[in-house]
Amino acid sequence: MKIGYKLFAEAYSPAELVRQAVRAEEVGFDFVEISDHFHPWLHDQNHSGFAWSILGAIAARTSTLELATGVTCPFVRYHPAIIAQAAATTALLSDGRFVLGVGTGERLNEHVVARGWPPASTRSEMLRESIDIIRLLWSGGYHSYRGRHIELEDARVFDLPDELPPIIVAASGGPAARIAAELGDGLFATDADADLIEKYRSAGGSGPRYGEVPLSWAATEEAALKSAHKLFRFSAAGWKVQAELPNPINFEAASSVVRESDLADSFGLGPDVRSHLERIRSFADAGFDHLALVNAGPEVDGFFSFYADELAPALADTAL
Repeated sequence: MKIGYKLFAEAYSPAELVRQAVRAEEVGFDFVEISDHFHPWLHDQNHSGFAWSILGAIAARTSTLELATGVTCPFVRYHPAIIAQAAATTALLSDGRFVLGVGTGERLNEHVVARGWPPASTRSEMLRESIDIIRLLWSGGYHSYRGRHIELEDARVFDLPDELPPIIVAASGGPAARIAAELGDGLFATDADADLIEKYRSAGGSGPRYGEVPLSWAATEEAALKSAHKLFRFSAAGWKVQAELPNPINFEAASSVVRESDLADSFGLGPDVRSHLERIRSFADAGFDHLALVNAGPEVDGFFSFYADELAPALADTAL
């Protein structure tokens, strides 16, 4: 079991995220994961730095910490050739500590280049083609590709690491789980869904399973829930809605009816380590073996101290 920390790129500046990654390594986290967004979910989050620049800075400031995108949509806003180059470079700069997480994306981030927003079935096809292109370019030499949706013309990634980054595919249902099993090296998900893990394994998947564990540490349970509501109320609508809304103002409207109580059962809350262990255990029991802890609480450094002093020792004593 590996324990990671989710860098909340929508709520903190790029320089602060680098500082947090350094601190995460200091307190013993195995990896950090960062979303690759153009916009924040909500206006009061107020940040959304360029993930690839942040990853390069983290690579230069750390030595053992693994780095991952959680996740990159490799088409629409990007072309998969650019992601193949970016991931290879990040792997080189981090001495092989990089993991490429990919998924079908959200309109929130991809519509900005004015290329439209395809339906989910088309995005799944585009993800398949993107993974094919990335692996093709990672094989060395010049390549062209003509897919149904994406083309590549006479391209080569010159700087390739000796060991290529694993490709972890985000999934919320069976079709994406099959893509993860067939074309990816592992699975990424945000819910403690044992059925999803079973679909991945049934399709032949045997790689690592990354899950994001929602926690909110604070001095009181009330303060923790208040902070979780402020920062994460956008998540209550579910992934199908999250993938389709175009801008933070739409998420503000959609989440305006979400109450604090609506999130109470979704997070490990407050100062009691048992609450956080229960949430973490739900992901482990579902079959995840790489757990990225998401802190929705008001104090980043308080959470790191809590992890070092209480949560990490408790995890070491717990059979997950």
